[in-house]
Amino acid sequence: MSLRSSLLLTLLVFSLSVLADDTQELNRELRVAASIDDEEGINRLLDAGADVNAANRFGKTALMNAVENGNILTTSILLSRGANVNRETIVGLTALTFAAENGQVELTALLLERGANLETRTRSGLNALLLATQYDQSEMVNQLLFKGAYPNATDKDGRTALMIAAYRGHMGPAELLVHNGASIKRLDTKGKSALTHAADSGKNPDIASLLIRQGAQVNASTPDGATPLIWAAGGGHAEMVKVLLKHGADINAQDDSGFTALMEAVIANSAETVSLLLAQGAEKAAKNNDGQSALDLAIKEDNKRIQTLLKK
Repeated sequence: MSLRSSLLLTLLVFSLSVLADDTQELNRELRVAASIDDEEGINRLLDAGADVNAANRFGKTALMNAVENGNILTTSILLSRGANVNRETIVGLTALTFAAENGQVELTALLLERGANLETRTRSGLNALLLATQYDQSEMVNQLLFKGAYPNATDKDGRTALMIAAYRGHMGPAELLVHNGASIKRLDTKGKSALTHAADSGKNPDIASLLIRQGAQVNASTPDGATPLIWAAGGGHAEMVKVLLKHGADINAQDDSGFTALMEAVIANSAETVSLLLAQGAEKAAKNNDGQSALDLAIKEDNKRIQTLLKK
């Protein structure tokens, strides 16, 4: 290769490198403009050659930034200029999932009108409905269900939106889901129902009542034989225990290891729950598969207050 040819090639490579750097800067500025709802800046940058779908190293585009910040005008402009409404980040988030978790109802309507996919999942298996439920966005949940979101969609662990609502104690989403076809009886990959999730977390006893009124079986157990009452007692959730007993929970049911709700309450060191169970007739003499009674467990836990309760 001649010296002249070599110099021309070097100049070409340098020019392309400068051009690439300039384009990357335009793309970065576009994402910033979308975040701050800079309508004029967005149009100027796109006219100058910015890529409307260019993403940062995490896969976030200008459209996602606009949606995440609640910028409806900017979102509309980007969509009109070719933004991909279903583009995903490296973890599977889309403009719609950003809107869902932030409760952006108007933006969601716009995105769905432009073809956003209701069922696109994140890496952990969450779609817009599951995310909206997780963040207690009742209005968003209502809108997504109205637009046709499948109420029994599951994440990678088999949890439905209703299970998420039950575990987190979100009554608004729970009621909407129940009245829009969410399954009460469905189980996740660990065999837990929505009622079991509610009992396990103990965050909202009213959700447990709702689920039972809608047909959830109060004494249905997980694969290890634990009933919702046993789960609730194991977490020391006295108010949840009270509600489950009110709805007919078997106070002396034993799991596959022979543990009762009373024994679980002892292990949880919840004197309040132990006292409640005893007042409701829990059997103190029952023994687990290792031959231990509730009192034996209290002695092992060295909880003097609970020992006193059990010796009365």
